[in-house]
Parts: sequence; structure tokens; C-alpha cells
Amino acid sequence: MSAYQTPAIKEPEPVPDNVAILVASGDLRLSANRMCWPAQKAMEEKLVEAFAKEGITVKRGHPYDETLQHGFIWNQRMGMDVFKNIHPDAKLIVAESVWQYSHHVLAGLRAHRGPILTVANWSGEWPGLVGMLNLNGSMTRAGIPYSTIWSEDFTDEFFRSGIRQWIKEGKIDHDTSHVRDLDLGKLPAAERELGEALAKHLKWEQAVMGIFDEGCMGMYNALFDDEMLNPMGIYKERLSQSALVAAMRTVGDAEAQAIYDWLKARGMKFDLGTNEETDLTEPQILQQCKMYIAAVRIAADFGCAMIGIQYQQGLKDMVPASDLVEGMLNNVERPPVYHAETGAELFAGRPLPHFNEVDQGAAVDALATNRIWTAMGFDPATTLHDVRYGEPYGDDYVWVFEISGAVPPSHLVNGWAGAVGERQPPMYFPLGGSTLKGVSKPGEIVWSRVFIMDGVLHADIGRATVRELPRKETERRWDTTTPQWPIMHAVMHGITRDQMMARHKANHINVAYAPTAEAADKALAAKAAMFDAMGIRVHVCGDVKVG
Repeated sequence: MSAYQTPAIKEPEPVPDNVAILVASGDLRLSANRMCWPAQKAMEEKLVEAFAKEGITVKRGHPYDETLQHGFIWNQRMGMDVFKNIHPDAKLIVAESVWQYSHHVLAGLRAHRGPILTVANWSGEWPGLVGMLNLNGSMTRAGIPYSTIWSEDFTDEFFRSGIRQWIKEGKIDHDTSHVRDLDLGKLPAAERELGEALAKHLKWEQAVMGIFDEGCMGMYNALFDDEMLNPMGIYKERLSQSALVAAMRTVGDAEAQAIYDWLKARGMKFDLGTNEETDLTEPQILQQCKMYIAAVRIAADFGCAMIGIQYQQGLKDMVPASDLVEGMLNNVERPPVYHAETGAELFAGRPLPHFNEVDQGAAVDALATNRIWTAMGFDPATTLHDVRYGEPYGDDYVWVFEISGAVPPSHLVNGWAGAVGERQPPMYFPLGGSTLKGVSKPGEIVWSRVFIMDGVLHADIGRATVRELPRKETERRWDTTTPQWPIMHAVMHGITRDQMMARHKANHINVAYAPTAEAADKALAAKAAMFDAMGIRVHVCGDVKVG
């Protein structure tokens, strides 16, 4: 017998083959979890019914919390404790009707041996599919095998046949025939040469990626190792959000007012009120103007080629939202910022690309886009969006792409004059701040996503057309999602809804406009060539005329 006291390990009970365990990863923010719990509860009831029809009893792996008033796993430690009581060979369902922080459950999922199924609702109002795409991308990065499915009401044949296969085989096969590996030989020579030259120049010149605190809202899929970035010539400057707040305090009131006046002079409108807790106020906007100046000055001090502000968590409890700042940074025409001592204008005549929510996949993409679009003489303004949801409209399947305000005004109908500032929703943004709301202009875009799979960097790239929908339909879609945020109506070229969901490895998607369809094809070719020369494995998706 050992002379030492060793801790006991209690093995969980085996789970019968006709039982599946359900877990629900949630937000870190109590307000969001409480708000979304009714939608999650309703979804779970439908899942229980659907699986029961297939002979499977679904049991929750963790109870509803009477004190917190929700049944989500809301932090990493709780997730670890939940999975200690789930047998690793059990059938496991991760059900999502809400934004979720993937690291809450990744520890348990890494060790799980049984079949894993991620399930999401199909709703603009309750962003489960956005949360699920984050989780899917995070598990892909972590090398965790999983299956995935989604549904509007969990009764359609697509969903039912999918779960039948999962129950029987432990997997779901989806159609991903729209994806093909890049064939460099099919790229036009001029665009291939441009992309390769820009990648070579980036590796020689090198670029600094300024990150105001890494890791945001559980997006493990958005964290890239230095060892993956450095061979491309990209190096991180790890900055602190506390330093950003400190720098804001050095910005004078007159400087902030000048930024605000510039925005109004360009025609941007602000929906102002007087209640700081629920309305957008001028003090909130002026704080955002100070953040804009502070961010540009810090970027200049450190020689950053692009920056990312996390905002969540911590910063949201200290200052208004960063999204108006991000949209300004991503635009060529933006308020001038001057060096505090020399008075020289910083980054004059060009955007300072900002990757929302410090998503490093978006950062790599934004840098490549900036270099290529600039070299081709196109507007280099770029942004990322959430893949929020979609619906048919007429003969097209029209996706709703939204992000909380980081869209450059040149992407919007009427530019700055078409932009409206509304208060960020209090549930997510307690100190408010203006969005940069507007409708994305009709036109041709290149979309892409850089992600980690099998331990290396990959990029999916394709084409889409932004449609103009009637104002009434746009308002309906806004009301179904988040009406304070900028919206894009996107029609993917040659990709169905279910193909997109089956393949996409992130909640985010990068977009950039080109002046014509032919120009967009050429820009895509140059971008694919640059990604390939940077060491990224490129996959062309849908109907693309090159590559």
C-alpha cells in the first residue's frame, strides 16, 4: 500500500447505445445566456422529439441552473466538470441556438471517443448556426472528429436522414463537391505573377500584426500559432487593451470632436438619445473617436500593417464599443489622425486594416487583400462578416452577412452618407457606442476564409454577388437579426446553403468588392496565387472561372 494519499478518480457510468447525451455550450455573459435560454429550451425539446422517433433517448449532460436562470455551460471549468460525468464513449450532441464560447467545451471534446454531433437551429434571431460554425472551426483546428447538421424545425428530411446516418454509422456525409484544390496552372499569368511577387515581397519586407489581447469570445479557430505566420513574413505585436484605454486618456477633447465633426460633415447620421444605458449619446461617440485616434497612434508607434481590437472581454466594461472605430480604420476615406508630437498625418490616404474580434484568419486575409487590391488599383477596403443565416429570395438563395459595425463605409450604399450610427445592443455592449450601420451596395465580391486544418493553414476562396433587395425585405431581415448592424445580401456562386454550412470552418467570412465581375475574377486569381506562395493550401469553391 502506498504511503501517500492519491486522489480518487470516479469513472462515469457507461451510456446505453440507445441514449445520447446533450450538452449546450453558451456565452460567458449572463445577460446573453438568460436572453437566449427560451430559444435553446425550445430547440432541445424538438431535438428530443426528433431523436425519439429514431429510437434514441436524449438526456442532458448538465442541469438547468435555477440561480443563473439558464442551462448553458458558461465557462471552461464548468465544461470540464460536466464532461467528467459523461462517459467518453457515449453518443454526444452539442446543441446550439446561441453564440457560444468554444473553449467552454473543447477540453471535454478533445478527450471524447464517441461520435460527436453538432446541431444548430436555422434562425437569424437566435445565432446558433454562427456559434456552431465557430465550434466546428475550433474542432477542425483541434483535430477533433465530428459530424454536423442544421435545421429550421428539425422535421425536414435533410435533418432526419442526417441523424439516422449518425445514429447508425457515427457520421454524416455532406456534399462538398463544390470544393476543389487550386490548380496554379489554370491561373492567368499576369495575376499569378502579381500574387507570387506580393507574397515574396511580404516575406522580404515582413509585416507586424498588432493584436490588442489575443483570444476573443471562445474563437479557438481564430488563434494562429507564430510558427505558422512567421514563415510568411507576418509577426505579432502583442498589445494590451489596457494600453489602448491609457492612450485614449491622452487624446484631447478637441481632437475627438474633430473626428466626430468630420463624420457628420461626410453625411453620417447618428440616432441620439439621452439615456446612457439604452440610447446612443454624444459622450459615447466622442470616446469612440478617442479610441480611433489612440489605435492609429499605437499602430504607427509599433509599425503595424494591421491591427485587431478584441473588445470582449474586459474592454466592454471600460469603454464604448470599438466597431465604429474598426469601420473607420478599414476605409480609405477616413478622418485624419496626426502624430501627437510631430503633427504628421498617420497612414495618410490609405486604410489601416482592422481584423474584428482579433480573428487572425481574418488578419492574414485582410493583409493579402490590401496588398492585392491596392496593386490592382481597386478599393482595398475589406472586412469580415458573420455568416448569420440565409433565405431564398426570388430565384436566389440570399445570405445575410452581418458584423457588429466594422464594415468600411465604401462597402455601403451612398458611402458615409448612407451610414447611420445606432447604439450597440445593451445585452452585449453595456457602455453602448455607435455602430456603423448601412446596406452593402450591390456588386461583385471575392470571399475567402483562412483557417487551420490538419495542423496547417488552408484557405477557401470563391465569388459572390451582393444583391439589392427591396427596402421592406431588408428591414424584415434586419428585424430578424440585429437591426443596429450593417447588412450584406450575398448570393454565393455555385454553392448551396447546405454545401456552405458543411464546408465553412469559421463563423466569419472575409469580403472585398471589385469594380466588375471580370475584375473580381482577376483579383481572386491574384489572391489565390498569393495565398499559395505564402504557403497556404488554397481551395477554390463554387463557380469560379479561374484556378
